[in-house]
Amino acid sequence: MTTKPRSLGDVLHEFSQHRRLMQEELQKVIIGQADVIEQIFAAVFTRGHCLLVGVPGLAKTLRVSTLARILDIQFKRIQFTPDLMPSDITGTNVLEEDERGRRDFRFVHGPIFTNILLADEINRTPPKTQAALLQAMQEREVTVGKQTYNLPDPFFTIATQNPIEQEGTYPLPEAQLDRFMFDIKVDYPSADEEQQILASTTRGQEVEVRKVLSGKAILNLQNLVGKVAVSEYIVQYVSRLVRATRPKDDSAPEFIRELIDWGAGPRAGQFLIQGGKALAAMDGRFSVSIEDVQKIAIPVLRHRISTNFQAQAEGMTNEDIIERLIRETPPPVIPKYEK
Repeated sequence: MTTKPRSLGDVLHEFSQHRRLMQEELQKVIIGQADVIEQIFAAVFTRGHCLLVGVPGLAKTLRVSTLARILDIQFKRIQFTPDLMPSDITGTNVLEEDERGRRDFRFVHGPIFTNILLADEINRTPPKTQAALLQAMQEREVTVGKQTYNLPDPFFTIATQNPIEQEGTYPLPEAQLDRFMFDIKVDYPSADEEQQILASTTRGQEVEVRKVLSGKAILNLQNLVGKVAVSEYIVQYVSRLVRATRPKDDSAPEFIRELIDWGAGPRAGQFLIQGGKALAAMDGRFSVSIEDVQKIAIPVLRHRISTNFQAQAEGMTNEDIIERLIRETPPPVIPKYEK
């Protein structure tokens, strides 16, 4: 008896159910912040990396460690400090002597060889050490000496930053910021959420979460997300939106020319489409919509545009400019079908 192959609709429905289970398990520990959770999920299912920006005490580290428990994959945390060296992240060659007196080098893996890497307070370490993550985040490999070592699959970097304490910090260079798919702002909880947090965390009870997905299942779902349809209409809209962020582009509106020094590159468009695919798949849909792209435009573009002095003088933030750009960038007109 042969089993009937499952349709794409069935697979997407199952994916949507898995995503719902993951959110339910995560919210046993993390209260509120549904948008933050959704964006982290979208990055996980598209092989992306996240930068979490928020003041201390908003459970950024707890959020990532709980996610690793739900996904049943390996998790390691690195606390970035001014004296951290690149070899403390990637690993190093160690000279060893065997029983016969022969000496040879052996590579000792660093904490970067994991599935989820939490780079805590990434701006606390000098650029030399920050750069140790560049090759890992882009090519998912590490070169030490003459040897190149592949990282485990799946591999995600989730970094955190404190936006209020800038003394003794090293801002991430634009080249490294661009490696992060999302710049996710973790804000304060609402009044009701804060009361729930205070009530649930002061009882002295430990919350158990279930494992929902394995590493192999994540890889399968990543392949599934890649198959979500993207119409030419969506591609045109993403291209129009990204190009409009560049002040020297002919399509840029007047307020962009006045308030922006430089805009987003092609990688922003890639992440907008990939993130849109993830949102559609997590919702059980076959194709990406304009609303999907607009929903993730701020976390994708926030760290890819640079405001000038005039914008700062007018109190315009990157988020304000992106929201206005979304409002003023019309979608392409779909040609009407004629019989």
